[in-house]
Amino acid sequence: MGDIESVIILFTVGAVSGVINVMAGGGSTLTLPALIFLGLDGTDANGTNRIAVLVQSIVAIHSFRSEKYSSFKLSFKMGLFTLPGAILGAIAASNIEGETFEKILGVVMIGVIITLLIPRKKINELNNIEKVPSLVYLSMFAIGFYGGFIQVGVGFLLMASLAYLLKESLVLVNVHKVFITFLFTIPAVIVFILNDNIVWFYGLSLAAGNGVGAWWSAKISIKKGEKIIKPVLIISIFIMALKLMGLF
Repeated sequence: MGDIESVIILFTVGAVSGVINVMAGGGSTLTLPALIFLGLDGTDANGTNRIAVLVQSIVAIHSFRSEKYSSFKLSFKMGLFTLPGAILGAIAASNIEGETFEKILGVVMIGVIITLLIPRKKINELNNIEKVPSLVYLSMFAIGFYGGFIQVGVGFLLMASLAYLLKESLVLVNVHKVFITFLFTIPAVIVFILNDNIVWFYGLSLAAGNGVGAWWSAKISIKKGEKIIKPVLIISIFIMALKLMGLF
């Protein structure tokens, strides 16, 4: 496949992924299979995908801030607890074989499907947080490790834990999610760069699409269009999960 075709595929998949990631989560279940389809092994696809996630997070943060939705002081405080876990997770991911990673990824995708099928409780009102439960910080470390190791579906884990533990609106939960993802992606990117697990041409092509999708998604309602996105996403995840696990 030529470079132009690869750029078109990655930009398109990246744009869709950016919308999904900022609106809800799980966009990496599209970008990782796309990178693997273009010839990258699982570990290099994992590292290359982080460039797109980093750019997407920066764009989304700027967009949320321009719309007057931000609680970055609390986001930063919680995000700091993800950093040690993210470093350990990225090191673990960089030191396993690509084939092993692909099988792990396939199993994780099935878990993401289950998460998608479980209805999320809506929290509509903005609440002031007087005291952050200590369990939040413990969960941030664990999610940081998972995010550093795999990344895919980490948005769902962040949304679930923050919505349940902080009792905040879905809007602020998403703001926290985007900012925290940005923080723990930085050390993960550094680790993957040091281990030469990033294909920059693919990563930047994907990042351009992710950035566009993230900008658009942050400007619209969090839930808009999710009824259409979910069925398509679930089907694509299921097919790719079976393929990565070597079932066909």
